[in-house]
Parts: sequence; structure tokens; C-alpha cells
Amino acid sequence: MQYLVSVIDDKENPGRTDRMPEVTAFNKRLQADGYWVFAGGLCGTETATVVDNRGGQPIVSDGPFVETKEYLGGFWVWEVPDLDVALRLAAEASAACARKIEIRPFDGL
Repeated sequence: MQYLVSVIDDKENPGRTDRMPEVTAFNKRLQADGYWVFAGGLCGTETATVVDNRGGQPIVSDGPFVETKEYLGGFWVWEVPDLDVALRLAAEASAACARKIEIRPFDGL
């Protein structure tokens, strides 16, 4: 099963920025264990652009789609056998990057 694993950062209490060695080691272990599919870090919310073309004419606006103190700072896509493995890895990911982690299975459609 594939999971989107979101790294949640907080504008009022941001995660530590000195965690790259731990994150790199964790990523290498994910790859070695066959769980790694894809990952990426995201630029700050001030770089976001929202495009809304639901009305037939695209409307482009600066900033994130929602104003909140927490935001998506990065992500992984993991291929794991079950939720138990995903939860164990999410706990390790949270420790490695010093941030909250949200895991959600892909719909499978």
C-alpha cells in the first residue's frame, strides 16, 4: 500500500533546521528497505500560488490556499506492507526531522 507522508511545520514553533544528517540517514534506510518511492521538501508558503479554474476563467492568487499556522513543509511517498509499518516509520520520520508527520493512504482508484 502507498502512503503520502506529510511533514507538518509550524510558523509559530518551526522545526529545527539542523536535522539534515538525520533525515538523510532515514531516507537512505527507507531506500535500502524498499519503502522509498519519492520525497521532496517544499519552499515556504510565501512562494505558493493558487490557481482556481472552476468557473471557466483561471484566477491566480499569491499565497497558500488556506491561512493557518501549520503548513506542509515536505513529503514522502512510501510503499509499505500495512498501516503498522507506516506508523512505525512515521514515528521514526518525526524524530528524524523534528516535526509532526501525517500519513494518509492513497485512494487506490
